[in-house]
Amino acid sequence: MPIVAAPEGSRSVWRPRLAGTLSVALLTVLGAGGWFIASAQSPGPTGLPRPDAEFTPEIRAQLVPRQFTTLSGEMAGRIDQINTRVGEAFKKGDQLVVFDCVSQRAQLSRAKAVTTQAEKTLAINLRLLQLKSIGQNEVDIAKAEFEKAKAEYEIADAQVSKCVIAAPFSGVTVEQKARPYQYATPGQALLDLIDNMNLDVELIVPSRWLAWLKPGYQFALHVDETGKSYPTRVVRVSGRVDPVSQSVKVIGEIAVAVPELMAGMSGKANISQPK
Repeated sequence: MPIVAAPEGSRSVWRPRLAGTLSVALLTVLGAGGWFIASAQSPGPTGLPRPDAEFTPEIRAQLVPRQFTTLSGEMAGRIDQINTRVGEAFKKGDQLVVFDCVSQRAQLSRAKAVTTQAEKTLAINLRLLQLKSIGQNEVDIAKAEFEKAKAEYEIADAQVSKCVIAAPFSGVTVEQKARPYQYATPGQALLDLIDNMNLDVELIVPSRWLAWLKPGYQFALHVDETGKSYPTRVVRVSGRVDPVSQSVKVIGEIAVAVPELMAGMSGKANISQPK
């Protein structure tokens, strides 16, 4: 190693001159999934990493339900029954929440009776018109009364239909926000529901991968909670790239039905870049 002396007049200091560049042992790469470290990469002829070296960042993925919702009431009234609890499964159409609707049903019965009366009155007037016992004006009035009674019946029937909240899809209850005998107001949240049988896989990847990561691309998903890997394929790619992180959201689905998986589980997507 060559030795360089300090300038004349100064205290003698011996400094070693580096003969070559330092070899790179660790390289930190900022990818779409966070900070990643590629270790012990062999240097090229100049001591720097080889330009053809490829870094595959660790892509984190999460399982999310395709369908999820918060049920809320459309009427003000006392809750009579809640037929589901947290963790219980239900089927589409099951009655989950039932309100006390005694007055609403009474109004429906009254509207039905008024409609029946107006309908019979109209039929009689039509018959009398044929016999020329009354004029067209009386028939028109009877017809208007029938249409009015019919509309009021439909309003009362719509109010009664809100007394029961049915499951919009098959799934499981994840949170109960109301209790039986509690007075609920319109729009108040009652239950949180998810479809736990149909799950999507969401992950964020570098936007430059769009050149080859297309719908149908297959990869393996290793789920942390189960410690297993599952065959997964890309089904959709978000239509927008984040210009700051230069990343894009990708949605995949697990190719087989796996009852042990739950929404919220996460893991690593093992995506290999094509050479």
